[in-house]
Amino acid sequence: MGYNPDSANRAKHAHSDTGHNHGVPKSQKHLRFALAITFGFAFVELVGGVWSGSLALISDAGHMMTDSAALLLALIANVVGQRAANASKTYGYARAELIGALVNSITMIMLVVWIIVEAVQRLQDPVPVNGLGVMVIAVIGLLVNLVSAWQLSNDHDNLNSRGALIHVMGDLLGSVAAIVAGAVIYFTGWSPIDPLLSVAVSLLILRSTFTLLKRTLHLLMDGVPEEIDLQQLNEDMSAITGIVEVHDLHVWNLGGKRNALSAHLVITDPKVWSQIIVLVTTMLQDKYQIDHATIQPAWQGQGGEENVPIIRSSH
Repeated sequence: MGYNPDSANRAKHAHSDTGHNHGVPKSQKHLRFALAITFGFAFVELVGGVWSGSLALISDAGHMMTDSAALLLALIANVVGQRAANASKTYGYARAELIGALVNSITMIMLVVWIIVEAVQRLQDPVPVNGLGVMVIAVIGLLVNLVSAWQLSNDHDNLNSRGALIHVMGDLLGSVAAIVAGAVIYFTGWSPIDPLLSVAVSLLILRSTFTLLKRTLHLLMDGVPEEIDLQQLNEDMSAITGIVEVHDLHVWNLGGKRNALSAHLVITDPKVWSQIIVLVTTMLQDKYQIDHATIQPAWQGQGGEENVPIIRSSH
């Protein structure tokens, strides 16, 4: 039948703590650290940008201010997402992380639009820029962003943290652009480099932001998680001996790494159902890491198709 029935114990306990974000405390630690250093240096860059007259530095400070809000939102969503399920939220609050990623994406798009508008104005009406001051402050900002990015990259599977990481990566690119702009202005005096690099970095950030936004909206619409091949999953279930047909197959994300499944199975004989459910749930857990499955069997009897009560693989 494909999978060993001796795996019953694993199937019976498929709904285990593996679906409850074991790395959350670690994720929260990374977010807190990144928030502290990002928020602290945002003020330094803002003051430095105003003092030096650099749009690249001001936009980077704006990135960092937005990052601070994004990191705070990500931290709140992360904490809320760990609240236990209750009578009104039977799946828990894990999707708070998706909402956090959605808000972060939208705010990043708004910031990019502001930077582009400001850059166009700067090109039309240039302002003096202190190139050396920009370089010094931007180098410090680059180091801060590298530390924040390294912290958040340790939690790359979490969409909420990925949203915050995109903000920080935008900051990192902004710091690099500010360094280059400061150097060009200091050595050549060509000030248009400052707004031009700001726009270039913003457009790069925009691409990553749209990718995150697309995936977040897909999951919020209960789309099939990108790591799941629905056709292959259907074939794997249908290949189990005793299963005639699989229909009404649905897979969706509950938040974090937790995926859920529901399906109707037409089977050959109700007497083998206890073996089939073990094989199906074990395969789902082992191959697809789906630990929450609701499966309804049906079979052909003398009186036509007859359904048995819904069987849940998780409890």
